[in-house]
Amino acid sequence: MAQPGGSRPVTVSDVQQLVKRKDEIEAQIKACYELLEGQKGVGMNEPLVDAEGFPRDDIDLYQVRTARHNIVCLQNDHKALMKQVEEALHQLHAREKEKHAKDEAEALAGAMSQNQSLPQAFAKVNTVTPGSPANISGLQVDDEIVEFGSVNINNFQNLQNIATVVQHSEGRPLSVTVIRSGKKVHVGLTPKRWAGKGLLG
Repeated sequence: MAQPGGSRPVTVSDVQQLVKRKDEIEAQIKACYELLEGQKGVGMNEPLVDAEGFPRDDIDLYQVRTARHNIVCLQNDHKALMKQVEEALHQLHAREKEKHAKDEAEALAGAMSQNQSLPQAFAKVNTVTPGSPANISGLQVDDEIVEFGSVNINNFQNLQNIATVVQHSEGRPLSVTVIRSGKKVHVGLTPKRWAGKGLLG
């Protein structure tokens, strides 16, 4: 398993393994302390010699020394392991934060490019008369007009511009670009005389 700060990124299972190891060490420390308790309650600092300086004969000196030594070693391991757990958690959180920030930035960039890719409209379709050339071509109410033949946002002054283009294009297909539900749509429109008013309807 890679140590935190190693070449490969820390995973959640790495942290789980570290925590499992920490629990094992804690259990071993507890067992050693219980062993000392069983030896007439000698802790880590009780003297192992009697008043005259002889080794105590009421306890298992070997067991007590071994348990004390193990506790010191295990506590050092535990301390080092806690540091590893802490570092690993920091890395995980930092990576989560980074990923979250990256996802947000990407979403924002996506939204921005979506907006930039849609040209600006200069007029909006209010009504479309059934059976009219506009209706037949597929124009819909609320379509936002971006290009109408040669007219676009840069040269549009008023609706008269569109009327002029329509009169000059009678019987000839015109390319019309609209924005419909946030998407660019191309419509082929042929102005011509019909039962109603005008050449479009």
